Amino acid sequence: MNYRRDRDASGRDAQNRARIADVAARLIVEHGLSDWSLAKRKAARQLMLPERTMLPGDDEIETALAAHHALFGGDEHETTLRAQREEAMVWLRSLASFAPTLVGGVAAGWATAHSDIRIELVADDSKSVELALINRSVVYRVAPGIAQHAAPELLIDTPRGHVRLIVRTPFAARQRKREETRVDEEALGELLEKRDEA
Repeated sequence: MNYRRDRDASGRDAQNRARIADVAARLIVEHGLSDWSLAKRKAARQLMLPERTMLPGDDEIETALAAHHALFGGDEHETTLRAQREEAMVWLRSLASFAPTLVGGVAAGWATAHSDIRIELVADDSKSVELALINRSVVYRVAPGIAQHAAPELLIDTPRGHVRLIVRTPFAARQRKREETRVDEEALGELLEKRDEA
């Protein structure tokens, strides 16, 4: 076995994945692409890489998005992220009885202007959340195309962004990925205060 050739190939794969992730991140930010698989494929085509090229994982896209914002986002990104987090705080407080947690790009800081404000709720079923929204006269819609056994998702349009409520049963909530950034009301308040002090 030629170990040098294997190392060269794996190094080239890692380089290509990083290049694809960088271009995909730019496409996601500049063109509002929400389908990351599509963004990766478009990036690979732009780089004229072979179809069999290994594509980066979503974690690599998140890292590339954070790097893109650090280099090019500036005050505009900070302003957008703050508005999204302030909107998230409204919903964390409003839906406190469902143990809400902010997740995704707005929680981690890599969100784009097109990113959903993703909030996970814990309830035995989505109907109790829907009833709470109806009682508050909140206009919402059920997200289309959700797999039968996936957590129900409710969509709310607000002036500061699209809110996506993901309703998990108590059992499903305990099975969540631990490595994902998760922010509760207290932690979000601290993030907002830090930005005020900066």
